[in-house]
Amino acid sequence: MAKRTISVRSTTRNQMIDITDEVDRFVRDVGIQQGVLHLFVPHTTAAVTINENADPDVKTDMLHGLSTIVPILRAFRHAEGNSDAHIKSSLVGVDQTVLIQDGRLVLGTWQGIYFCEFDGPRTRRLVMQITSVAE
Repeated sequence: MAKRTISVRSTTRNQMIDITDEVDRFVRDVGIQQGVLHLFVPHTTAAVTINENADPDVKTDMLHGLSTIVPILRAFRHAEGNSDAHIKSSLVGVDQTVLIQDGRLVLGTWQGIYFCEFDGPRTRRLVMQITSVAE
């Protein structure tokens, strides 16, 4: 088993940051050929997802869609004023699982891994853990 925590810095309140290269580098550094990669965001107003990384408009559309579904409302009672971010984090999810085959992430042609910030700008953490499976 191998584990690494990385820092992710957002620059806006709502942002999707492509972290595919950093995650892939971790997998290559560890050198496990067959396994399971677990990604976990230990924050209540951030998330991690897998989606298209070929067209940057997908990120824009996703963030717009989430903000349409969960706008910032005065009716929210949470004192910090970031209830929308908590809801978005729950909708997207704080964890992902990716298979590793032949030492590489098993992702589709257009897929990338995104850290989702909903209450930035901030510096956040992403925990990555690989479990090796017998070949």
